[in-house]
Amino acid sequence: MGHTVIIDVLVAEIGSTTTLVNAFDNIESANPVFLGQGSAPTSIKENDVRIGLDAAINNLKNKLSIQPVEIMWNSFFATSSAAGGLRMTVHGLVYDMTVKAAKEAALGAGANIHQITAGKMRPGDIKKMISLKPNIIMIAGGVDYGERDTALENAEAICNALNLAKYQTPVIYAGNIENQDEITRIFSNYEGKLIIVDNVYPRIDDLQILPARKIIQKVFEDHIVHAPGMENIRDMVDGAIIPTPGGVMLAAEILQKGIGDLVVIDVGGATTDIHSVTRGSEEISRILISPEPHAKRTVEGDLGIYINRKNILQLLLKNSTENETIKNKLIQEVEYLGPIPINGKEIKMARNLTQTAAVTALERHAGSFRDLYGPQGKT
Repeated sequence: MGHTVIIDVLVAEIGSTTTLVNAFDNIESANPVFLGQGSAPTSIKENDVRIGLDAAINNLKNKLSIQPVEIMWNSFFATSSAAGGLRMTVHGLVYDMTVKAAKEAALGAGANIHQITAGKMRPGDIKKMISLKPNIIMIAGGVDYGERDTALENAEAICNALNLAKYQTPVIYAGNIENQDEITRIFSNYEGKLIIVDNVYPRIDDLQILPARKIIQKVFEDHIVHAPGMENIRDMVDGAIIPTPGGVMLAAEILQKGIGDLVVIDVGGATTDIHSVTRGSEEISRILISPEPHAKRTVEGDLGIYINRKNILQLLLKNSTENETIKNKLIQEVEYLGPIPINGKEIKMARNLTQTAAVTALERHAGSFRDLYGPQGKT
């Protein structure tokens, strides 16, 4: 006969494809214990993510050797990307400066950037922004007490377009501080929320992205409740439901303080995210045209091993020496690959897709060197 087991901490990750629960004991001690993990497909199609969470907890019960009738916990925490991520657009002055800073703030907070513009926005840029129906819009541009007009003109155009479309998308202003009063005036007749934060690029070669990143995470927390059934989970959780990418970034920053520079690879069903926390080498820092943030995240939206598995398979087959018969067989097999691999064949397929996604995303994250030649010689 089973019994009730009380777990110190239960942590859930409600992804776009899979829901995981991890159980820990002795979390406050010097020797915390990882008890096990349960998993289940995220129940988006059933219109209630709580179904998938309950299934993952039941899966955890089955994996624990003591076979309890019920699991209880002292603390319950959760991260989520079940609402499909936060669609964001970023509009700055110069791409290698303010736009890049705003982009890093967005990606580190868990947002997926769908549009980036540098300089004054054209009518086509505004039209595209409206068609994307973003969950959040960021306006940046100009170092403090520098160029002002570009951000102000963009703000006017964005505000007018949002009012015309009757959208109430939250807008973050993170540019030249001299513009803050004028930005407030421009959006005074806007029914959505305007949030003014510190400039993401206050001085040349100075990225200040944390204030903007915190605001984006707060907007994500407000947005994530729109996943069906998420309001029930919010009642269970101690504290806020953290966006999964933001949670991974926070964990990477904490871990870096203990073990040094690191890279964290998060291969998911919809995207593959790479997080790196490093100040970089002095040799490379000296030759960079623009500064890199201490903590950086890149999102590869085409490298998810479930939703985008066909994309990854094409990358895998591109470098494969297998004959056409085997390649066609793999194409057929990937069609039926579920969110959680079950048999040996599916596990092997998922492993190969994961490796390809991880390697490809890491190469993109690292980037490459380019030698530029100008009046001052090689850069």
